[in-house]
Amino acid sequence: MANQASPFSDPSLSGRWTGRTVGITGASGALGRALTKALIAEGAWVIALSHSPRPQDQTSMDEAQEWVCWSCGDEHQLDSTLKRIDVLLLNHGINPGGDQCPETLSKTLEVNALSHWRLMQQFESIAERDQTCEQPRELWVNTSEAEIQPALSPGYELSKRLIGELVSLRWNNQTATQRQALRLRKLILGPFRSNLNPIGILTSGFVSKQVIWQANLGVNLIIVTPNPLTYFLMPFVELVRRVYCHALRVNSHDR
Repeated sequence: MANQASPFSDPSLSGRWTGRTVGITGASGALGRALTKALIAEGAWVIALSHSPRPQDQTSMDEAQEWVCWSCGDEHQLDSTLKRIDVLLLNHGINPGGDQCPETLSKTLEVNALSHWRLMQQFESIAERDQTCEQPRELWVNTSEAEIQPALSPGYELSKRLIGELVSLRWNNQTATQRQALRLRKLILGPFRSNLNPIGILTSGFVSKQVIWQANLGVNLIIVTPNPLTYFLMPFVELVRRVYCHALRVNSHDR
Protein backbone atom coordinates (compact mmCIF):
# COMPACT_ATOMS: atom_id res chain seq x y z
CA MET A 1 0.00 0.00 0.00
CA ALA A 2 1.09 3.57 -0.57
CA ASN A 3 2.33 5.69 2.28
CA GLN A 4 -0.33 8.11 3.49
CA ALA A 5 1.90 11.19 3.32
CA SER A 6 0.66 14.16 1.32
CA PRO A 7 2.75 16.02 -1.28
CA PHE A 8 4.67 18.83 0.37
CA SER A 9 4.87 22.41 -0.74
CA ASP A 10 8.47 23.54 -0.43
CA PRO A 11 9.01 27.18 -1.46
CA SER A 12 12.65 26.37 -2.27
CA LEU A 13 11.51 24.06 -5.08
CA SER A 14 10.63 25.95 -8.24
CA GLY A 15 11.38 23.46 -11.00
CA ARG A 16 9.30 22.64 -14.05
CA TRP A 17 7.53 19.79 -12.25
CA THR A 18 6.74 21.53 -8.98
CA GLY A 19 3.31 20.54 -7.70
CA ARG A 20 3.02 17.49 -9.97
CA THR A 21 2.89 13.90 -8.76
CA VAL A 22 5.01 11.47 -10.80
CA GLY A 23 4.72 7.68 -10.62
CA ILE A 24 7.73 5.64 -11.80
CA THR A 25 7.66 1.88 -12.38
CA GLY A 26 10.96 0.05 -12.11
CA ALA A 27 11.86 2.64 -9.47
CA SER A 28 14.40 0.41 -7.72
CA GLY A 29 16.56 0.08 -10.85
CA ALA A 30 19.43 2.34 -11.86
CA LEU A 31 17.40 4.51 -14.22
CA GLY A 32 14.39 4.57 -11.90
CA ARG A 33 16.53 5.89 -9.05
CA ALA A 34 18.21 8.45 -11.30
CA LEU A 35 14.88 9.69 -12.67
CA THR A 36 13.51 9.93 -9.14
CA LYS A 37 16.44 12.10 -8.08
CA ALA A 38 16.20 14.31 -11.19
CA LEU A 39 12.44 14.82 -10.87
CA ILE A 40 12.57 15.61 -7.16
CA ALA A 41 15.23 18.21 -7.99
CA GLU A 42 12.66 19.69 -10.39
CA GLY A 43 10.08 19.89 -7.63
CA ALA A 44 8.04 16.73 -8.32
CA TRP A 45 6.46 14.50 -5.68
CA VAL A 46 7.56 10.99 -6.72
CA ILE A 47 5.71 7.74 -6.07
CA ALA A 48 7.91 4.69 -6.66
CA LEU A 49 6.00 1.76 -8.17
CA SER A 50 8.20 -1.26 -7.68
CA HIS A 51 8.13 -5.05 -7.57
CA SER A 52 10.62 -4.83 -4.68
CA PRO A 53 9.99 -3.59 -1.13
CA ARG A 54 11.43 -0.22 -0.18
CA PRO A 55 15.09 -0.52 0.88
CA GLN A 56 15.47 0.11 4.58
CA ASP A 57 18.42 2.49 4.04
CA GLN A 58 16.50 4.91 1.82
CA THR A 59 16.23 8.05 3.90
CA SER A 60 17.70 10.65 1.54
CA MET A 61 15.59 13.52 0.21
CA ASP A 62 16.63 12.27 -3.24
CA GLU A 63 14.51 9.14 -2.72
CA ALA A 64 10.84 8.72 -3.62
CA GLN A 65 8.47 10.22 -1.09
CA GLU A 66 6.10 7.24 -1.45
CA TRP A 67 6.72 3.58 -2.26
CA VAL A 68 4.06 1.23 -3.65
CA CYS A 69 4.69 -2.48 -4.27
CA TRP A 70 2.89 -4.23 -7.12
CA SER A 71 3.26 -7.23 -9.48
CA CYS A 72 2.72 -7.68 -13.19
CA GLY A 73 -0.78 -9.04 -13.73
CA ASP A 74 -2.14 -7.07 -10.76
CA GLU A 75 -2.18 -3.67 -12.44
CA HIS A 76 -5.79 -3.12 -11.32
CA GLN A 77 -4.55 -2.90 -7.72
CA LEU A 78 -2.76 0.33 -8.64
CA ASP A 79 -5.99 2.08 -9.64
CA SER A 80 -6.31 4.21 -6.50
CA THR A 81 -2.66 5.25 -6.78
CA LEU A 82 -2.85 6.03 -10.50
CA LYS A 83 -5.78 8.38 -9.86
CA ARG A 84 -3.43 10.57 -7.79
CA ILE A 85 -0.68 10.63 -10.42
CA ASP A 86 -0.16 13.43 -12.94
CA VAL A 87 2.72 11.83 -14.82
CA LEU A 88 3.16 8.04 -15.15
CA LEU A 89 6.57 6.85 -16.30
CA LEU A 90 6.62 3.19 -17.37
CA ASN A 91 10.18 2.02 -16.92
CA HIS A 92 10.07 -1.54 -15.53
CA GLY A 93 11.55 -4.41 -17.50
CA ILE A 94 13.76 -7.49 -17.62
CA ASN A 95 16.50 -8.60 -20.00
CA PRO A 96 16.72 -12.36 -20.62
CA GLY A 97 19.97 -12.08 -22.57
CA GLY A 98 20.34 -15.03 -24.91
CA ASP A 99 17.71 -17.18 -23.18
CA GLN A 100 15.09 -17.99 -25.83
CA CYS A 101 13.07 -20.77 -24.19
CA PRO A 102 9.27 -20.36 -24.39
CA GLU A 103 8.85 -19.75 -20.66
CA THR A 104 11.44 -16.96 -20.65
CA LEU A 105 10.01 -15.36 -23.78
CA SER A 106 6.52 -15.42 -22.26
CA LYS A 107 7.75 -13.75 -19.08
CA THR A 108 9.72 -11.15 -21.02
CA LEU A 109 6.72 -10.25 -23.18
CA GLU A 110 4.51 -10.06 -20.09
CA VAL A 111 6.82 -7.75 -18.13
CA ASN A 112 8.26 -5.60 -20.92
CA ALA A 113 5.19 -5.21 -23.13
CA LEU A 114 1.83 -6.55 -21.96
CA SER A 115 2.09 -5.11 -18.45
CA HIS A 116 3.00 -1.73 -19.94
CA TRP A 117 0.04 -1.97 -22.32
CA ARG A 118 -2.43 -2.68 -19.52
CA LEU A 119 -1.12 0.21 -17.44
CA MET A 120 -1.30 2.49 -20.47
CA GLN A 121 -4.97 1.66 -21.02
CA GLN A 122 -5.74 1.96 -17.32
CA PHE A 123 -4.07 5.36 -16.99
CA GLU A 124 -5.61 6.63 -20.21
CA SER A 125 -9.06 5.68 -18.96
CA ILE A 126 -8.44 7.53 -15.68
CA ALA A 127 -7.25 10.62 -17.56
CA GLU A 128 -10.32 10.65 -19.83
CA ARG A 129 -12.73 10.34 -16.88
CA ASP A 130 -11.08 13.09 -14.82
CA GLN A 131 -11.91 16.56 -16.14
CA THR A 132 -10.63 18.44 -13.07
CA CYS A 133 -6.93 18.62 -13.97
CA GLU A 134 -5.60 22.04 -14.94
CA GLN A 135 -2.88 20.36 -17.05
CA PRO A 136 -3.21 17.16 -19.07
CA ARG A 137 -1.84 14.03 -17.47
CA GLU A 138 1.26 12.58 -19.08
CA LEU A 139 2.31 9.03 -19.89
CA TRP A 140 5.98 8.33 -20.63
CA VAL A 141 6.95 4.88 -21.92
CA ASN A 142 10.55 3.68 -22.01
CA THR A 143 10.76 1.39 -25.05
CA SER A 144 14.56 1.69 -25.45
CA GLU A 145 16.74 1.71 -28.54
CA ALA A 146 16.10 -2.03 -28.82
CA GLU A 147 12.78 -1.13 -30.44
CA ILE A 148 14.60 -0.61 -33.75
CA GLN A 149 18.15 -1.93 -33.23
CA PRO A 150 19.84 -5.11 -31.95
CA ALA A 151 20.44 -5.37 -28.21
CA LEU A 152 22.14 -8.77 -28.10
CA SER A 153 18.96 -10.24 -26.60
CA PRO A 154 16.29 -11.54 -29.02
CA GLY A 155 13.58 -11.75 -26.37
CA TYR A 156 14.28 -8.24 -25.10
CA GLU A 157 14.24 -6.85 -28.65
CA LEU A 158 10.95 -8.59 -29.44
CA SER A 159 9.24 -7.25 -26.33
CA LYS A 160 10.49 -3.71 -26.89
CA ARG A 161 9.36 -3.73 -30.52
CA LEU A 162 5.91 -4.83 -29.38
CA ILE A 163 5.42 -2.11 -26.78
CA GLY A 164 7.00 0.43 -29.12
CA GLU A 165 4.49 -0.43 -31.85
CA LEU A 166 1.63 -0.23 -29.35
CA VAL A 167 2.67 3.23 -28.17
CA SER A 168 2.88 4.36 -31.79
CA LEU A 169 -0.61 3.01 -32.45
CA ARG A 170 -2.00 4.99 -29.53
CA TRP A 171 -0.14 8.09 -30.67
CA ASN A 172 -1.63 7.80 -34.13
CA ASN A 173 -5.17 7.02 -32.99
CA GLN A 174 -5.67 9.49 -30.17
CA THR A 175 -8.56 11.87 -30.74
CA ALA A 176 -8.21 15.59 -30.03
CA THR A 177 -10.14 15.12 -26.78
CA GLN A 178 -7.88 12.25 -25.71
CA ARG A 179 -4.76 14.31 -26.44
CA GLN A 180 -6.11 17.10 -24.27
CA ALA A 181 -6.55 14.63 -21.40
CA LEU A 182 -3.33 12.66 -21.82
CA ARG A 183 0.01 13.49 -23.40
CA LEU A 184 2.05 10.52 -24.62
CA ARG A 185 5.83 10.56 -24.68
CA LYS A 186 8.17 7.79 -25.79
CA LEU A 187 11.70 7.33 -24.40
CA ILE A 188 14.27 5.83 -26.78
CA LEU A 189 17.33 5.22 -24.66
CA GLY A 190 20.72 3.86 -25.64
CA PRO A 191 22.92 1.57 -23.54
CA PHE A 192 23.41 2.83 -19.99
CA ARG A 193 24.97 1.03 -17.05
CA SER A 194 22.52 -0.89 -14.89
CA ASN A 195 21.94 -4.37 -13.48
CA LEU A 196 20.37 -5.27 -16.84
CA ASN A 197 23.37 -3.93 -18.75
CA PRO A 198 26.54 -3.64 -16.63
CA ILE A 199 28.65 -2.67 -19.67
CA GLY A 200 26.48 0.23 -20.80
CA ILE A 201 28.26 3.27 -22.22
CA LEU A 202 26.15 6.00 -20.60
CA THR A 203 25.45 6.60 -16.93
CA SER A 204 21.88 6.50 -15.64
CA GLY A 205 22.37 9.96 -14.14
CA PHE A 206 23.28 11.46 -17.52
CA VAL A 207 20.37 9.72 -19.23
CA SER A 208 17.83 10.87 -16.64
CA LYS A 209 18.97 14.50 -16.88
CA GLN A 210 18.73 14.38 -20.68
CA VAL A 211 15.24 12.88 -20.47
CA ILE A 212 14.02 15.65 -18.15
CA TRP A 213 15.73 18.34 -20.25
CA GLN A 214 14.02 17.16 -23.44
CA ALA A 215 10.68 16.82 -21.67
CA ASN A 216 11.05 20.40 -20.42
CA LEU A 217 11.55 21.46 -24.04
CA GLY A 218 8.24 19.81 -24.98
CA VAL A 219 9.70 16.87 -26.90
CA ASN A 220 7.42 13.81 -27.20
CA LEU A 221 9.92 11.47 -28.88
CA ILE A 222 12.77 11.65 -26.37
CA ILE A 223 16.02 10.09 -27.64
CA VAL A 224 19.18 9.70 -25.57
CA THR A 225 21.90 7.57 -27.14
CA PRO A 226 25.52 7.76 -28.32
CA ASN A 227 24.41 6.22 -31.65
CA PRO A 228 23.78 9.05 -34.17
CA LEU A 229 21.81 6.73 -36.47
CA THR A 230 19.01 6.45 -33.92
CA TYR A 231 18.31 10.18 -34.13
CA PHE A 232 17.54 9.71 -37.83
CA LEU A 233 16.03 6.23 -37.86
CA MET A 234 13.55 6.59 -35.00
CA PRO A 235 11.73 9.68 -36.32
CA PHE A 236 11.66 8.06 -39.77
CA VAL A 237 10.16 4.86 -38.34
CA GLU A 238 7.51 6.87 -36.49
CA LEU A 239 6.65 8.75 -39.68
CA VAL A 240 6.23 5.50 -41.62
CA ARG A 241 4.05 4.07 -38.85
CA ARG A 242 1.93 7.21 -38.82
CA VAL A 243 1.31 7.12 -42.56
CA TYR A 244 0.59 3.38 -42.46
CA CYS A 245 -1.82 3.64 -39.51
CA HIS A 246 -3.70 6.58 -40.95
CA ALA A 247 -3.99 4.90 -44.35
CA LEU A 248 -5.56 1.78 -42.87
CA ARG A 249 -7.46 3.22 -39.94
CA VAL A 250 -11.14 2.33 -39.68
CA ASN A 251 -13.23 4.60 -37.46
CA SER A 252 -15.44 2.87 -34.90
CA HIS A 253 -18.59 4.39 -36.42
CA ASP A 254 -17.73 2.78 -39.77
CA ARG A 255 -17.83 -0.73 -38.33
